[in-house]
Amino acid sequence: MSTAVLIPSAGGRHPPFDLAQGVLPAGPRQALTPHRRLTFVPCRADAREHELVTQRGIAQRLAALMGCELADGADGVASLGYVIPNDTLMSLAAARRLGIRGEEDLFGGVVPYPFVATKVITHGLLRPDAAAPAGWNPDFNERVRDSVLPGWSVFSVADAREAAQRLLQGGPVRFKPACGIGGAGQSVLHGEADLDAALAALPAEQIEQHGLVLERNLAADVQTYSIGFLRLGSLVASYFGTQRNTLNRLGQEVYGGSTLTVVRGGFEALENLAADDEGARHAVALARTYHEAARDCFPGFLASRANYDVVRGLDASGTLCAGVLEQSWRMGGASGAEVAALQALCDAPARHTARASTVEAHGEFDPLPDGAVLYYRGVDEHVGPITKYALLHED
Repeated sequence: MSTAVLIPSAGGRHPPFDLAQGVLPAGPRQALTPHRRLTFVPCRADAREHELVTQRGIAQRLAALMGCELADGADGVASLGYVIPNDTLMSLAAARRLGIRGEEDLFGGVVPYPFVATKVITHGLLRPDAAAPAGWNPDFNERVRDSVLPGWSVFSVADAREAAQRLLQGGPVRFKPACGIGGAGQSVLHGEADLDAALAALPAEQIEQHGLVLERNLAADVQTYSIGFLRLGSLVASYFGTQRNTLNRLGQEVYGGSTLTVVRGGFEALENLAADDEGARHAVALARTYHEAARDCFPGFLASRANYDVVRGLDASGTLCAGVLEQSWRMGGASGAEVAALQALCDAPARHTARASTVEAHGEFDPLPDGAVLYYRGVDEHVGPITKYALLHED
C-alpha cells in the first residue's frame, strides 16, 4: 500500500556544494540538516481531519528523509528543531517563538503581515488612497503587474462594486474572498445581478478586515500550472506541473491532485528544464517574478516551500492571458508529490529530475496503484469519502 522510506544516517552535514544547482555530493547519504528533531505544528485552526492526517503523514516522511525524530507541537515539546507548520506563519514574532531564524529551519513560509499570505497580495488597489491593511506595499504590485491577470484587491464594499463594474466591461469577472482556500467561496460574475448577490452573501466586515479579489475570468482552453521552489535542509529543488480537478460528492468541481516534474536547483534550473515547453516556460517566468518580488518587497519574508498557481487561457474576447493566481507558502496539496520526488533525488545523488503525482479521489474507494503512498482513506465529516495518495513515476 505504501513505499518504503529510507532513513538517512545520522550525524554530519553535507560538505559544501553549489546551492544554486542543488547538487548533492557523491558518497553515502548524510543527514540533510543538523537538526535532530522535526516538529509538526498544527497552527491552522480550521484544518479538517483529512488535511491533518495527510499533513502529519507528510511530516513523518520528511522526518525520516532528514534523519530527524518526529514530534508534535501540540505535545509541548521544549526544543522544536526543524519546524513544519501547517499554515504560513503570519508574523516575524511567531517565527521567532518557534526558533525559526531562516529557511533552513522550516518547511513552509513566514510573512511579516497576515494579508501577505492571502489572495489579496496579488493585485493592486483601485487608487493610491484606497483602503488597505497596515504594511501594504504598492511596489510589489507594480513589480508583478505583468505577471498576474487584470484585477484589483479591495477592502470596502464601495471599492468592490467599482472594481467589478470596471472589469465587467471586458467580460466575466471572478469574485474571490481573500480567506478562501483553493476555490472555496469563489464565483463568476456575468453582470450587476451576480455582483449584487455575491456582495450580499459576504459580510461587509469581512471585506474590510480581510479583503476581496476581483479579476478577469478566463473562459476557454484554461490550464493551471503548479510552479514550486523547495529547500529541504541542504537540498534545493524546484518544479513545474499541472493540476487536475475532480467532482466531490455534491458534484462540485474541486482540486483533484497535481503531477510535478522536479529538478535539482532553483528557478534557473527549472527554466532550463522547461525550455521546450512554451506554456510551462512562461509559467515559470511569471512565478519567479512573483517570488522574487515578495522576497524583495516584504522584509522578513521567508519561504523554503513555495507553490504558485499560474493560469493560462482565453478570456471572453479570445485573447490569450496568463498570470499567477495565488501563492502557497505552506505545506499544500502537492506536498505528497514533492516529498516523493525529494526522496528519489536523495536516494540517487546522480539523479537530476523526478516526476511524481498526488491524487485526491472523492467517492468510492478504488484499489491503489502499485507503489502508491497512502496518506488518507476514510469518510471526512466535511467532504465525505476521500482517498489521498502520492505516486513516484518511474519514467
